[in-house]
Amino acid sequence: MGEGSITPRLGNMKALLGLVAGAGASYGLYKLISGESFKKNKKSAANESAGVRSSQPSEVTLQPGSLLARVSGLDVVCPRPVDVASGDIIHQSPGNLEPQHLKMLLSCLQTSNNTTDRCRIILTLGNSAAFTVNQNLIREFDGIHIIAGFLSDPAAEVRVQTLNALNNLCMNIQNQEQIKVYVPKVLELIEMSLVNSDLQLAALRLLTNLSVTDKHQHLLKKSITLLLSLLVVSKEALQVQALKVLVNLSSNPDMMDDIVQSQAPASVVLLFDARTASTVLLRLLTFAGNLKAWTPSAQVADELRRKQDCLFRVMLDESSQLHSRLVQLLSHPDEEIQSQVARILT
Repeated sequence: MGEGSITPRLGNMKALLGLVAGAGASYGLYKLISGESFKKNKKSAANESAGVRSSQPSEVTLQPGSLLARVSGLDVVCPRPVDVASGDIIHQSPGNLEPQHLKMLLSCLQTSNNTTDRCRIILTLGNSAAFTVNQNLIREFDGIHIIAGFLSDPAAEVRVQTLNALNNLCMNIQNQEQIKVYVPKVLELIEMSLVNSDLQLAALRLLTNLSVTDKHQHLLKKSITLLLSLLVVSKEALQVQALKVLVNLSSNPDMMDDIVQSQAPASVVLLFDARTASTVLLRLLTFAGNLKAWTPSAQVADELRRKQDCLFRVMLDESSQLHSRLVQLLSHPDEEIQSQVARILT
């Protein structure tokens, strides 16, 4: 395929989508990233054969039950690619896609008026971004900005897939330099979306990976109150993801002044309770331990005490309920929780 013109026919797009979405599905999009740390070594997706045979020069017939027909959910007959042999595409794994395939997908994404197709295209690009070579190619083709443009798509499912794709692309340090400019939009999506929605969860996953190192953490200074508020109104999965971001931020001493001055709901200390899910409580204790390790000067402490509802007063001031609640957790049945509590109190 030439680089000058990339206007694929709809059938080409569907064939490519069916292939890569199918091969990439075995990857498990959400398992590609651990949350607290990058995984630079990625497993290769298994190559799969769709067993497609051409019955006529002008079209390719997909066998019912084949990879392409099964995963794409599209018509079993689609126009034959003009300049890319169908067999060459179908037998590719996401890690072996050629540059023209990624260009085709990005071009289709920009011209698609169909919500389902946009979701499939972005999912396919996100799966392909499990491989470093594709992460780089997508960036070089201006694909990050093209994909990120769909953070404003009217369809919530498209926005979710967009966040997931950016999350995979974010495993690349060079890509983070482009993705970071969309942090305000990601925070807006969290704030404006329904609590416990897939959209909020996907957005927090992206912020988790952007905040693993301290390079871009300053971009989240104004998000502390939002993250703390999510802790007291959301369910376990969202609480865990919000705490991953808070733990990352509180591990950086340069962020601590902004964290302790942030407005916090007083009820956040009520989460230090034996009835709180262990997955949440363990990360909450890590966050509290990071806060406790920070020691303000007497002057700064006095200034913070005068700030109404700031995190310092809620969790670190002498008047806070946190100490008494930590003491109660010493008898928690989970030994790891007991150990963390003991470290904080000593």
